[in-house]
Amino acid sequence: MWVIVRLAAAVAVACVPLAAVAQSYPAKTVRVVIPWPPGGSNDVVGRIVMQKLGEATGQQFIVDNRGGAAGSIGADAVAKAAPDGYTIMVHSTTHVGNAHLYKKLPYDVVKDFTGVGMLSGQPGVLTVHPSLPAKSVKDFIALAKARPGQILYSTSGNGSNPHLSMALLSSMTGINVVHVPYKGGGPQVTALLAGEAQASLATIASVINQLRAGRLKALGVTSAKPSRSLPGVPPIGDSVKGYEMSPWIAVFAPAGTPKPIIDRLNGEINKVLAQRDVQDKLVSQALDPWPSTPDEMNRQIGIDYEKYGKLIQLTGAKIE
Repeated sequence: MWVIVRLAAAVAVACVPLAAVAQSYPAKTVRVVIPWPPGGSNDVVGRIVMQKLGEATGQQFIVDNRGGAAGSIGADAVAKAAPDGYTIMVHSTTHVGNAHLYKKLPYDVVKDFTGVGMLSGQPGVLTVHPSLPAKSVKDFIALAKARPGQILYSTSGNGSNPHLSMALLSSMTGINVVHVPYKGGGPQVTALLAGEAQASLATIASVINQLRAGRLKALGVTSAKPSRSLPGVPPIGDSVKGYEMSPWIAVFAPAGTPKPIIDRLNGEINKVLAQRDVQDKLVSQALDPWPSTPDEMNRQIGIDYEKYGKLIQLTGAKIE
């Protein structure tokens, strides 16, 4: 049934000149599916940007939180929505990871969606307990090589970004550190603070308060460039050539959404991301503003689809 609805919507849109579609869009409320519960990074950046989009276009962009199954429940709803620009999605890099983690998804991560534009990066940071005698990424690698199988690192779960980020570091440097998965970012950081684990490649947002208070040490960020949220902390890639893990949060639309609507949305999103108050709000949440074109976003999706697939295969992580 949903296939018929999507085809009918596509035909209706095709009957209207594309220029007119772009000029009149949006002509009504836009539903913004965020496939995560309220309060997380996806929800925070989504609400900040969508409120501004509403102010700029004169139409409401209403957030619809549909959490569950690592974002796949909400993504399924968007995949089956009419491709008319009135249902869009704010989702993270987890979207491409799910294609490799789940044995079967009710949608195709690549074919059923199109990129509208990036919103922000949410880089990780190699964080260690103060008791670990490492002051830099090179120190950590040397220590891990001197103590194979003795350093425990906490993550927010099997196949999570912290897990894959450390798997990449391990594969590129030959270190042997022990994975200890927890159920979420909160327990992951609590374990590190308690000394149950000695290291973590946590998202900056999850540890920034502890870093500022001096309860944990930051050695290097996973992004290619320094994060505005942690000035003075170098990229891991400065010590390990070629290392980069740059998780993102972005806007998607159902496949088949007319290009003029995608371009209109992208242009408005980039205007919002250029606003100083928006940048300040995102940076305060350890989120780096990331403007892009739709083509740039779709290229990034292709790169990360392959990258995450290889890392997930390397770790053996699976969700039935």
